[in-house]
Amino acid sequence: MDRKDNQSPQGETARILVEFLEVAITSIVYLKGVYPLGAFERRRYTNIVVQKARHPQLKEYIHDAVNGLLPFIQKGLVERVAVLFFNSESIPVERFIFKLTLNQSYGTKVDDANLEFALRSFLIKLSVSEPLTKVLPRDCRWEITAYFRSLPQASTSKDAELWIPTDTMQWQQPPLITPIKSMSSEPLGVQLYLEHASLSEPKA
Repeated sequence: MDRKDNQSPQGETARILVEFLEVAITSIVYLKGVYPLGAFERRRYTNIVVQKARHPQLKEYIHDAVNGLLPFIQKGLVERVAVLFFNSESIPVERFIFKLTLNQSYGTKVDDANLEFALRSFLIKLSVSEPLTKVLPRDCRWEITAYFRSLPQASTSKDAELWIPTDTMQWQQPPLITPIKSMSSEPLGVQLYLEHASLSEPKA
């Protein structure tokens, strides 16, 4: 994405965040072993080695999904971005959640380097988080899901037309939460955590 000197703090922060989410979500999918290793290649991001999708459809899906969120993140409408892994019956097995807060009243220029450095720590933490995760079933699928604070109207935004209600089922009991990493660097706050089904969750 092109940097714009005249961007608002929220616009610049949203741009950096979307770039980060694309890398982080790719890292999660790589971590879970959903695709062969050949579907990824090693690249550098904020001076650390990360995995980038090589497969065209995988790369396009992640890129289009997170970039489609850009205008909504900028306006503070996106509360959470989730990477959901679910079984053949559309029941979630595991969820990686990015909880976002973007201060809409913040008016000072954003220090890009400081923000990118803070977000880099999430990628380092993700790379060693596999012991916290569950083994996925062979027939698992996955999707990127966004949870909006208020739903954008498709009639007023072409970007909103890209987002449709998910068919994935929800757990009936509050999930078990495992924190991975959190940060607060004005105007942005991010929490990353894992969700698994409660032990009291009814079995399918």
